[in-house]
Amino acid sequence: MTQQHPGEHMAAEISEQPAVLAGLVERQAGIAEVAEKVSQNPPRFALLAARGSSDHAALYAKYLIEVLLGLPAGLVSPSTATLYGARPDLRDVLFVTVSQSGGSPDLIEVTEAARRQGALTVSVTNTLDSPLRAAAELGVDIGAGVEKAVAATKTYSATLLALYLFIDAIRGGQGADAEKLGELAQQTLDGAAEGVQRAVDRYRFVDRVLTTGRGYSYATALEGSLKLAETSYLAARAYSGADLLHGPVAAVDGETAVLAVTSAGPGGRAMAEVLDAVGKRGADVLAVGSAAAEVPAALRIPVAPSAEELAPILEILPVQRIALGLSLARGGDPDSPRGLLKVTKTR
Repeated sequence: MTQQHPGEHMAAEISEQPAVLAGLVERQAGIAEVAEKVSQNPPRFALLAARGSSDHAALYAKYLIEVLLGLPAGLVSPSTATLYGARPDLRDVLFVTVSQSGGSPDLIEVTEAARRQGALTVSVTNTLDSPLRAAAELGVDIGAGVEKAVAATKTYSATLLALYLFIDAIRGGQGADAEKLGELAQQTLDGAAEGVQRAVDRYRFVDRVLTTGRGYSYATALEGSLKLAETSYLAARAYSGADLLHGPVAAVDGETAVLAVTSAGPGGRAMAEVLDAVGKRGADVLAVGSAAAEVPAALRIPVAPSAEELAPILEILPVQRIALGLSLARGGDPDSPRGLLKVTKTR
């Protein structure tokens, strides 16, 4: 029997992402068919339900829906339905539930409740035969394949892309900006390798990490914080760049490592004031993104340029590698974080 090495699965699944993303682009016709059914009865607004990494993907989708579709969108609290029995009128509402496993009882229950209340329900999941897919009227298949590591990597980036292709198709798009995403992902992984190793060496003994981004990239900051916490057991916190300036910046000092997501576009440009503020407080800044070279930072990791709304799919790749590297350097096994299971069931 071959002995498994720590982080083996996570490393392999990170490396699979260019192929997974390219394959999803090739299969976008199936996603477009689901989007067409949504377009036939345009919703008044959209609601999204998710947990964990999928919740960060749902936040990304919220930005897409508000910016690309011009619709109000919100993240629901499943417990309002599961614990408190709330049953709002959801007629003419698009209700999207995002779950890689499709097995969490609260997400299944809130989807069933939304469907009974008149919403058009859509599951976005990596498990076609899951209870969530059965609960929703329509389903978008992530198609990332089996993921063995506890920490989500390829399922996360594939979820982002599936959501983008779905929302773009609702507005009549054909995913043109995502056509070369698999190639861009490979370029990002290859181009970031040296910077990732330098980051691991630099932050190996750090205790506090703050992640931050704005716009679409806020989802990357949240997911990056989660990855660092669950694989390396770091005290990691994520803030929108705007929220960071509204108070938490006071806790930043020379002992704080700041991972700033800065990709080209309005969101990245809005980070200039944030990085100026944390820099003045002595923070050690690691900038990740296609605009990383343009901001003040102790260390920069480039990301292949793309349309801003697709940047989070690429930005997270080097951050995943940093989480993997830090976990191994600190003596951990990111494939089996303590106290965690692949599928977390909540109500």
